[in-house]
Amino acid sequence: MSLTPAQWMEVTFNLAYLGVVYTLVGLMSVALRTKADPKLLLRRFRDGFLLLALGDTGHVGFRVIALLRDGLEARVEVAGTSVGLVGVGALATAVTITFLYLVLLDLWRRRFEAPRGTLYWGLVALGVVRLLLLVPAQNQWSQVVPPWDWSVARNVPLTILGLAVATLMIRDGRRAADKTFTQLGLLIVCSYAFYLPVILFVQQVPAIGLLMVPKTLVYLVMAWLGYVRLFKARDSDAGGAPASRGLDWRAAQPKA
Repeated sequence: MSLTPAQWMEVTFNLAYLGVVYTLVGLMSVALRTKADPKLLLRRFRDGFLLLALGDTGHVGFRVIALLRDGLEARVEVAGTSVGLVGVGALATAVTITFLYLVLLDLWRRRFEAPRGTLYWGLVALGVVRLLLLVPAQNQWSQVVPPWDWSVARNVPLTILGLAVATLMIRDGRRAADKTFTQLGLLIVCSYAFYLPVILFVQQVPAIGLLMVPKTLVYLVMAWLGYVRLFKARDSDAGGAPASRGLDWRAAQPKA
């Protein structure tokens, strides 16, 4: 299929994004072999972005395949059923992005030694609700553009979960003078600032879907920031340096 310049730009961007995110995850995995990780913070961060990479392999990767075949409406046979490549990819990333935020929730809990209390389990429950809302056939995963009502419904619990995690990271990061976690929380807020208009208005204004590009770049910045601040910090820094240079395992905990 002959692609337009805009489609070639999308293909190039998607492949470059996957290459960068997998490279960062690979570098994190290599660093894990030699870094002290007593609270499993590094492993949780790596696992979260590995989930993101896997889900986006389906999301943007299937979009690339579809564009190179028959366009975004391209379909394949799976167990005798015709399914849309773009829709299946969207389902994949919908699942993994939910687990990403559950992993980030656990990352926050471990970093600031928060209890598994009502707030924690309430946010976990939101993640479960989100996953259950992905199941009904009314989601129409085979469609390139999802139905508005179900798209909004399944993103409500994800939005609450994600912004709650961001708020907790910003609040406790500031209290503990942990610049890294504060900035990660702010980046999550930025990602939703780009994402929510797409969820609410893409059916009426398809061009607004371009906001997914800066949203994707925000996730790359998060992965890069985590790698530089958490994985590349010297172990001596992690043991006693200011939190702005890397993880300070002995940083004062936030006051109740």
